[in-house]
Amino acid sequence: MVEVFITNVKSEILSIEILQFLEKEYPQIEFIFDLEDFNKPYPCGHSILRIEGKVIDTNYITQQLRSKGIECELLEDKICL
Repeated sequence: MVEVFITNVKSEILSIEILQFLEKEYPQIEFIFDLEDFNKPYPCGHSILRIEGKVIDTNYITQQLRSKGIECELLEDKICL
């Protein structure tokens, strides 16, 4: 299973801190940050947090990120016809 979040994390230092926190809490899940261009305010300007694992509790991860002051939301999987 793969889940993708958009976040307001702008700095590499903060992304490393968040990754270390998440990896400690969820050692069985893989986390990857892609820092994007922030010419526009969040959510248009954002970074991507990609999560891969067998079981992912997106609500709990969102809650933990928000408790650390990180704005985030699950990127919806949309199919365009």
